[in-house]
Amino acid sequence: MSKIDILVGSTLGSSEYVADEIASKLTSLGHEIQINLTPNRSELMPNSIWFIVSSTHGAGDLPDNIQPFFDEIEHNKPDLSNQKFIICAIGDSSYDTFCHGPAKLNSLLAERSAKACVDKIEIDIQRDPIPEEAAISWLNRWCDQL
Repeated sequence: MSKIDILVGSTLGSSEYVADEIASKLTSLGHEIQINLTPNRSELMPNSIWFIVSSTHGAGDLPDNIQPFFDEIEHNKPDLSNQKFIICAIGDSSYDTFCHGPAKLNSLLAERSAKACVDKIEIDIQRDPIPEEAAISWLNRWCDQL
């Protein structure tokens, strides 16, 4: 089974709830899971898949708790060619910055040669008011690929 670090970017807590549900599902499948509420590259498991669950904050930014993770990668420009990642973005389509924060992180990881394991999901709380349900439905469609 895989080692998976769940990196949470949350302002109001919905991303934490989604991360907890994802962790529960992946643990039940036998994966080794670590949830990171203040992600720091030096504290992540070696050779883990980065499963990023994040909302957008303010004018299309990442939440404050995950911004230092982004900044560290942006400034240090590490080679992430051996890194796999997954993105679960949560947002509200009534804002013109819908899911922009996680999209910026997705672009940065791709720029540093990290590889997306699956297509990201963008959960719209206007359509899915309980984002955990949409996330687990998405996860169920591909989790056997881990």
